[in-house]
Amino acid sequence: MLETRDLSVRFGGHVAVDGVSCAFAPGTLTAIVGPNGAGKTTYFNLISGQLKASSGQVLLGGRDLSGLPASTRTRAGLGRAFQLTNLFPGLSVLENVRLAVQATHDGRHRRGLNLWSVWSDHRQLTERAAAIVDSVALAARRDAPVSSLPHGDQRKLEVALLMALEPQVYMFDEPTAGMSHDEAPVILELIRKLKADRAKTILLVEHKMDVVRELADRIIVLTNGQLVADGAPAEVIASPVVQQAYLGVRESAAGEPA
Repeated sequence: MLETRDLSVRFGGHVAVDGVSCAFAPGTLTAIVGPNGAGKTTYFNLISGQLKASSGQVLLGGRDLSGLPASTRTRAGLGRAFQLTNLFPGLSVLENVRLAVQATHDGRHRRGLNLWSVWSDHRQLTERAAAIVDSVALAARRDAPVSSLPHGDQRKLEVALLMALEPQVYMFDEPTAGMSHDEAPVILELIRKLKADRAKTILLVEHKMDVVRELADRIIVLTNGQLVADGAPAEVIASPVVQQAYLGVRESAAGEPA
């Protein structure tokens, strides 16, 4: 489904991602781990088009997306959720999701995109948006302005927007960052449900190893921008290179990577 070939980016003399070649198959959730500054989010940015690669390729279903802007890659089927929320704060929860549903629908039907059309003419789209809002446990706040939502609810809404795009590839960059212990399980359950669709490919950047162990079918490890390990979770976590380069870099009081 998704492949990077010798993907690299340089900032001056610093190589942030260094010749990473990796393929991601449908029906799998791959966790991308590594110490701070390893290049994980930069690798995500190269795949999704937020950054232009210095060299290498990004392919989706055999189509070369290299050099294409992020918007084109989204239409091609790459869905990206960011560490920082990217929402319309003055609109309600439901209106935010309806915009994403409308954009997806219009794009598929090759009509002129009119995000501000009269929603009463689009009952099916509104019902679809409402169903997504309900699935992320925000039904009670569907009419609340996004600016009034606590951080955890904004993260739920961000996942809802990604679901509305119905991408082939879901890319989550620390989806539970900033969420309370009680809020995080909602997001993790959503990812589990998405994972059940064997036609979809999921990439997950995550620091919390308990989340990685629970969700991942596969782990790849980046260190200094290079791919240093790739395999089944138990195998990768136990490997000497990971113990040295990631797990042993900085331990919290609980013995879990900081």
